[in-house]
Amino acid sequence: MSLKIRENPPRLEKLMATGTTQAQPVLREVMDIRQASEYLGISGDTLYRYASEGFVPAFKLGNRWRFRKSLLDHWMDVQSGVAPKEAVEPGKKKPVASAR
Repeated sequence: MSLKIRENPPRLEKLMATGTTQAQPVLREVMDIRQASEYLGISGDTLYRYASEGFVPAFKLGNRWRFRKSLLDHWMDVQSGVAPKEAVEPGKKKPVASAR
């Protein structure tokens, strides 16, 4: 009888490679209400109310709220008054008036 040894799951391998023993939450681009509330540091009930009122950027997938991390980051920048300058695409720049 031989025992089959399972390989380390990818998450465990990542933790072993970084040398950390504490599990770090995996931040995804699209988060559910629990993940987004932990990310923002507010309760799930508060975030649900904010999403329902349109205060935070969110969308519904079926009957569940979803939050894009990039939109939450931008929203936090705007709310805190530290909004970064928006990048202008080369094709969208206005033409420069000729000097007279």
